[in-house]
Amino acid sequence: VEVKIEVVIPEKERSKEEMSPNGKASPLIYKVNGTARHYHLEEHPIASNPYHNPKDMVEASVCHVKDLENGQMREVDLGCGKALLIKESGEFHAVGHKCPHYGAPLVKGVLSKGRVRCPWHGACFNIGTGDIEDFPGLDSLPRFQVKIEKEKVYIRASKQALQTQRRTKMMAKCISLSNYNLSSTNVLIIGAGAAGLVCAETLRQEGFSDRIVMCTMDRHLPYDRPKLSKSMDSHPEQIALRPKEFFCTYDIEVLTEMQVAAVDIRNKIAVFKDGFKMEYNKLLIATGNTPKALSCKGKEVENVFNIRTPEDANRVVKLATSKNVVIVGASFLGMEVAAYLAERAHSVSLVELEEVPFKKFFGERVGRAVMKMFENNRVKFYMQTEVSELREQEGKLKEVVLKSGKVLRADVCVVGVGAVPATGFLKQSGINIDSKGFIVVNKMMQTNIPGVFAAGDAVTFPLALRNNKKVNVPHWQMAHMHGRVAALNMLAHGMEISTVPYLWTAMFGKSIRYAGHGEGFDDVVIQGDLDELKFVAFYTK
Repeated sequence: VEVKIEVVIPEKERSKEEMSPNGKASPLIYKVNGTARHYHLEEHPIASNPYHNPKDMVEASVCHVKDLENGQMREVDLGCGKALLIKESGEFHAVGHKCPHYGAPLVKGVLSKGRVRCPWHGACFNIGTGDIEDFPGLDSLPRFQVKIEKEKVYIRASKQALQTQRRTKMMAKCISLSNYNLSSTNVLIIGAGAAGLVCAETLRQEGFSDRIVMCTMDRHLPYDRPKLSKSMDSHPEQIALRPKEFFCTYDIEVLTEMQVAAVDIRNKIAVFKDGFKMEYNKLLIATGNTPKALSCKGKEVENVFNIRTPEDANRVVKLATSKNVVIVGASFLGMEVAAYLAERAHSVSLVELEEVPFKKFFGERVGRAVMKMFENNRVKFYMQTEVSELREQEGKLKEVVLKSGKVLRADVCVVGVGAVPATGFLKQSGINIDSKGFIVVNKMMQTNIPGVFAAGDAVTFPLALRNNKKVNVPHWQMAHMHGRVAALNMLAHGMEISTVPYLWTAMFGKSIRYAGHGEGFDDVVIQGDLDELKFVAFYTK
């Protein structure tokens, strides 16, 4: 669809507008977060409006003006789809009613200060624009026109938007891609998880029209990694964050199965494992972490897995069906895998060094309540012990021997004993890394090297709500925000991170949601019924 847009300027303004001081045609100026930015028209394509067809529009009266009080939200039906009608400070707004992340009903969320927050995973949307302002998720909400006539509230909306319930922000494209030297890029992003993808998308949303290259050791385009342990039989295309066409449309190049071996910060060059070199102007390191392996005897046996890829998860499900599974480590990954396999496997055994799952994170009482739920679902725990040996028969796993002397039958073993930051390749680079291997960044996600940013699970950053204590927060939501902040600061916006960390886990149909950063708590205050798992726990100091 080609859309031609004509801007009509009043006669007296035209002479002023026609020439810029240097005598060339004036560039397009548009505002982003209150700052004027200049882009030449040919650099900043105008996105065609998919909703310009009048036949696609629908208008309906949805309520009386007095039906909604200030601060109230209501799901309303327009005949061919629903919208979320909101009244705040005497004004009505209408946006999509489902969160674009996993489809949660936003009417059950929280409305506060011009934003609605998703009840499931905490994504946050501006009610005036529909724009996503906190994560997880990539898309914004469609915004619909509201008008008041004779005390009635009408919504005018596109049928397509009502059906899709999501809106991808307008993005720039790359200009003169064919002129580029293959071995040089303006922005290089190492890692293609949530942080890397959000960084690339934010750059394009802000009108950046130079080359962007993402590289990943993975064989797939960016995908929804939390689903690997929550929905283990998902195929890569089912959990892709964006389809292949998206990357082509917005000129975001993704190099798969490419590992960076070293970074030369003086010459601004990334050296790949296969010897290929790429120059960059700005660099984002978002390599995430690497799972720890077992160090016991027999660790090379077949059918022992760290779940890193969709193929790993799919293979575990296939091998575990009606067989004996041993999971080492009551981590989030270990517990989610145990919950997923409990109905499918013949037996699920979980081995953990601590006395209670999640003790350091959720405290003993919450940990015991979660443990009880697992035991009621046939998961057997072997606590305060470790694996001493993996025994095989004809090369394949047969038994897991514990230090306590217990021998467990096992056809498949999943290891979830934690992870370390994937930053080994930066050791000689001059980029500041702490004693645990985390990249140290400031509130703008900048490292100690100008033009080099880092984001996601591999960094420590100052957390505003804990008096700027340097913390590592390996949450999916936080990785999104890191990527956005890094992109905005590559464009010199001076944006500081101030997000509240948020994570969720789902097991046996129960969802635990956690907001904040409770590391170092010395008391847990519980309201509600812990036995029924209907409670709120406050982690205090």
